[in-house]
Amino acid sequence: MADNKWLRNGFVWMILIIAAIAVWVTFVQGGHSGSSLTTQQLAADIKAGKVEQLVMTSGSDEVQVHYFGTQEVRTLRLPTNVDIFELLQTYGIDPQTVNITTKAASQWGNWLGTLTFLLPTIFLIGVIIFMMRQAQGTNNQALSFGKSRARVFTSNRPTVTFDDVAGVDEAKEELREIVEFLKYPEKFAALGARIPRGVLLVGPPGTGKTLLSRAVAGEAGVPFFSISGSEFVEMFIGVGASRVRDLFDQAKRNAPCIVFIDEIDAVGRQRGAGLGGSHDEREQTLNQILVEMDGFDSSTNVIVLAATNRPDVLDPALLRPGRFDRQVVLDRPDLHGRLAILKVHTRGKPLESDVDLEDLARQTPGFSGADLENLVNEAAILAARRNKKTIGRRELYEAIDRVVAGPERKSRRISEREKLMTAYHEAGHALVARMLPHADPVHKVSIVARGMMGGYTRVLPEEDRFFWTKKQFEAQLAVFMAGLVAEELVFQEISTGAANDIERATTLARRMVTEFGMSERLGPLAFGRKEELIFLGREIAEQRNYSDQVAYEIDQEVRRLIDQAYRTAKDILMQHMDKLEKIATLLVEKETLEGHEIEALFDGPRPRPELVGPPVTKPAALMNRPQPSQAEVPQESSRPAAAPHIRPQPAS
Repeated sequence: MADNKWLRNGFVWMILIIAAIAVWVTFVQGGHSGSSLTTQQLAADIKAGKVEQLVMTSGSDEVQVHYFGTQEVRTLRLPTNVDIFELLQTYGIDPQTVNITTKAASQWGNWLGTLTFLLPTIFLIGVIIFMMRQAQGTNNQALSFGKSRARVFTSNRPTVTFDDVAGVDEAKEELREIVEFLKYPEKFAALGARIPRGVLLVGPPGTGKTLLSRAVAGEAGVPFFSISGSEFVEMFIGVGASRVRDLFDQAKRNAPCIVFIDEIDAVGRQRGAGLGGSHDEREQTLNQILVEMDGFDSSTNVIVLAATNRPDVLDPALLRPGRFDRQVVLDRPDLHGRLAILKVHTRGKPLESDVDLEDLARQTPGFSGADLENLVNEAAILAARRNKKTIGRRELYEAIDRVVAGPERKSRRISEREKLMTAYHEAGHALVARMLPHADPVHKVSIVARGMMGGYTRVLPEEDRFFWTKKQFEAQLAVFMAGLVAEELVFQEISTGAANDIERATTLARRMVTEFGMSERLGPLAFGRKEELIFLGREIAEQRNYSDQVAYEIDQEVRRLIDQAYRTAKDILMQHMDKLEKIATLLVEKETLEGHEIEALFDGPRPRPELVGPPVTKPAALMNRPQPSQAEVPQESSRPAAAPHIRPQPAS
């Protein structure tokens, strides 16, 4: 299309024609002129009888010299104010004895010469005119800073529907009502219901916020405006607010429609926060968004969808009812959600008959929808690399390891001692995880380097976990310390391979003391409330709301937890040194062991935790307990999440 547009431009054709004529005048018309000739050479040639004819052009100081018996034409340039006759007489030559011809100058050549001289000026003027015409067009980028850069999907709306979104059933149900509002607004208007003006999609990265917004537009069949929050803000003051006005003007003209703002935290952060105190351009943009969302009347069927993974940094005015009326939370999927997502992403892909998607979903706890899509894609790439026509179990399970730990580095060469040390290190992790009842079962152990790790032990929970207990954390600490302890028991020294284990164990132990209230000495208290430097986007400081004495006690509790985990791991490894040696020997031979291969080394079943707690049904005393009054009901949940949703990471 761009090439055809240039070909239809008359100015471009005019420049090309003038340039072609100038080339013709220069090389064709000037082609009669041969090499230059001096006056002495001309006089000598005339006296020798070699010159046949001299041809002169009126108004020109050039003389063309033709020779007998050859097509050669040479050129003589006459001195200033000297004609050919005077020149010949100067050298004692009678002009009457020389055939001299004079021809009139070509007006066409003079005109072309002038045009050729003016060609650069004409070209420059044409470029200026072209730029001015482009500045008046709709696609101008240089002079239209205030225009919205939203991508508009109308006839070519996103073809994504709710059938393409899985694992977030509650979120889909919430957004189905939005589709109903857009399709049948009179149904709700008859009951006096007000259409929600905004819906905020909240969730970790990769959980399907953008995909779900596209599905809403695909289901509703209305125009869809998509823009990122960072596209509003520019280096010029007032540009962001102007783009917001233009975006909402377009949306109102195309109502009913959907406006989707991705990563709204880039422009909707709390005003007046951060190290700098404020950011004028961003705050003006946010103020304009607030004004525009307030400007919708009940008949304006424009719904604003926004997505963010940092709802804590958004301005409170943006979240109040009347702007973003609803907040839809998208969390990482559970087992059934992962299975549904895998079915969606394997749709249309040739899978082998022995592929068990349910088992695959069971082995991917903590994976988001984007992680699962990447897993299936990696498996397809591995199958293509092996020249296979179908995707099998081997590719899918290897893809899990690639996503979690990175690609294999089998070409890495290490010494036998380092290989043996790595084997005992990973065997220590696996053995302690196998013997502790509150630790997760071992799924795979490998001493093949992946990513930045020299080896890894992957444990998987038997079911999805949303809360962690103190005993589970203590078991995890012991598993972290087991690799270091195994090195110390076998080799009487430790290596740098335990650095990551020590770091993770220390971080977990400190969180147990300062965040989760799992210290018997300090009690259920939270220490070190984080200060939200919202303008910077992440917490870079921690308010120290406790004394030096408490800080000392925190350090002592962290030390106690680490020492306790060390002793637990050491006791288990010393009691089962024979199993440690067997696991390490198998690792040296096979390099990778599955969970069932490790389990085959033990005679009895794996220890199970003894769960102690109240019965499932409530006792009568609890059933008859009076309900608290409204003043006693806490405004926020008093039970904090014991830990964020943690994807099982391999112990290095």
